[in-house]
Amino acid sequence: MSYLEYAVKSVPSGPKKIFYLNWPLNLLLISVALMGFLMLYSVAGGRADIWAEPQMKRFAVGFAVMIAIALAPIWFWRSMSAVAYAISVILLLAVEFFGTVGMGAQRWIDLGFIRLQPSELCKIATIMLLAAYYDWLPAKRISRPFWVFLPVLIILFPVGLVLSQPDLGTAILILAAGGGLMFVAGVHWGYFATVFAIVGGVVTAALKSRGTEWQLLENYQYKRIDTFLDPASDPLGAGYHITQSKIALGSGGWTGRGFMQGTQSRLNFLPEKHTDFIFTTLAEEFGFIGGFSLLTLYALIIAFCIATAMATPDRFGSLVSLGVALTFFLFFAVNMLMVMGLAPVVGVPLPLVSYGGSAMLVLMAAFGLVHSANIHRPR
Repeated sequence: MSYLEYAVKSVPSGPKKIFYLNWPLNLLLISVALMGFLMLYSVAGGRADIWAEPQMKRFAVGFAVMIAIALAPIWFWRSMSAVAYAISVILLLAVEFFGTVGMGAQRWIDLGFIRLQPSELCKIATIMLLAAYYDWLPAKRISRPFWVFLPVLIILFPVGLVLSQPDLGTAILILAAGGGLMFVAGVHWGYFATVFAIVGGVVTAALKSRGTEWQLLENYQYKRIDTFLDPASDPLGAGYHITQSKIALGSGGWTGRGFMQGTQSRLNFLPEKHTDFIFTTLAEEFGFIGGFSLLTLYALIIAFCIATAMATPDRFGSLVSLGVALTFFLFFAVNMLMVMGLAPVVGVPLPLVSYGGSAMLVLMAAFGLVHSANIHRPR
C-alpha cells in the first residue's frame, strides 16, 4: 500500500476534520490579532471605524479562508503549488502594467473591494513550489549543482520582479525564506557558505571603495548607510523615523505608559504608526511586558508549526510547515529589528498586528496549509 493510499484511509474525513484542527494554534492567532485590534484602536485616538473595524473584518475573512484551506487534503495543495506560483508571478507582472502607485512604489492591484499586493501571495506560493520540488526530488540529487540551480531560479525570478516595484523588504523575505527552506530540505551547507562569503566580500569592497576612483556606490547611498549606523547624524531627515521609534521604545519602560497614553503616537511623532511602526506604540503603552508577551505568542505559534512539521511523515506537508514558520519568523524579526534601529527601514509589517489586508489574508492562508498538514497526517 502506498503512502497516499494509507493516508487516505487513516486520516479524519468529513465533519470530523474540524475536531483535528490545531485549536491551540488558532487561539494563539486570535490572541495576536486581538492585540493588533487594540493597538489600531489606540493609534486612531479611540476610534474603531478607522483601522480596527476593517482589520477585524479582514481577520474574520482570513480565518474562514484558513479553515477552508485546512479542510482540503495536503496532497491537493501539493498538486496546486505550481499553479499558485504561476498565478503569483502573473500578478507580479500585472503590477508592472496595471499596478496602483502608493508611497512612491507600484505594488498593488486595485480590485475595488481590496487592494491586492501580489508580492505577499508570492511569499507563500514560492514556499509551496519549493516544498513540492523537494518532495519530488530524490535525496541523492538534492545537493548536485543542476538540482540546486533550479530552486535558485524559482526564488530569484519573483525577487527580481518585487525589487523592480520597488519593495526591498518583501524581496528580502522571499529570498531568505526560500534559502532557508533549501537548507532545511538538505542542500549542502557549502553552497550557503559560498554565498555568504561572496556577499561579505562585495559589502567590504563597497565600503572600502568610498572616496576612491573605483567607488562602487553613489554618495547618497553611502549617506543612507551613515544614517542607518547613526540616526542622530540627521535627526530631522533620514534618521527621523528611527529616532522617534527609539524614543517611543525607551519611554515605555517595564510596564508602559498605559493604554492610549503613548505620547509619541498620540502626538503623531511616530511615522506609519498603524503599519510598520505599530510595535513601538505597543512598547510605549505596555512596556517591556507587552512587547515580551507578543514575542512569546509569536514563539508559540512557530513552535506549533515546527511540531506539525515533525509529526507529519508527508515531506511536502513537513517542508511547507517549516517554510511557513520561517516566513512568519522573518516577518516579525525584520520588523522588530527595523523599528529598533538594528536593521534598515525596509517596509515590513508586524504580522497579524499591523494594518493591512493582503499580508493578513496570505498569512492566514499559510496557516491553513499548516492545519491541512496536521489534519491529513496518518493517525
